[in-house]
Amino acid sequence: QVHLVESGGGLVQAGGSLRLSCAPSESVFSISTMGWYRQAPGKQRELVADITSDGSTDYADSVKGRFTISRDNAKKTVYLQMNSLRPEDTAMYYCHADRVHVRWGLWEYDYWGQGTQVTVSS
Repeated sequence: QVHLVESGGGLVQAGGSLRLSCAPSESVFSISTMGWYRQAPGKQRELVADITSDGSTDYADSVKGRFTISRDNAKKTVYLQMNSLRPEDTAMYYCHADRVHVRWGLWEYDYWGQGTQVTVSS
């Protein structure tokens, strides 16, 4: 079964940068909207940013101007460039895909990755 694979998390000092990547575990035809969510301990999962297949983006107010989401449709990969990181950005970051065209005649919905931890020290 196809699943999403994230990479790029880690420990960074405040003001630093990280770049997250997410791609399907095997080849698929296409993916519609892809996004990044995060969940800090004791808090609800929240949208960080998402991007449609034609490149339209949306960001949480808390990350506007600091984070940039992008995608490579040929590689079916989504990226999250995170700059000027703050301790409050510390969370588990999850990749999400809204609709995946897996192969001819098979569409699957609401894919989640297993998460990658981002920790920002003060």
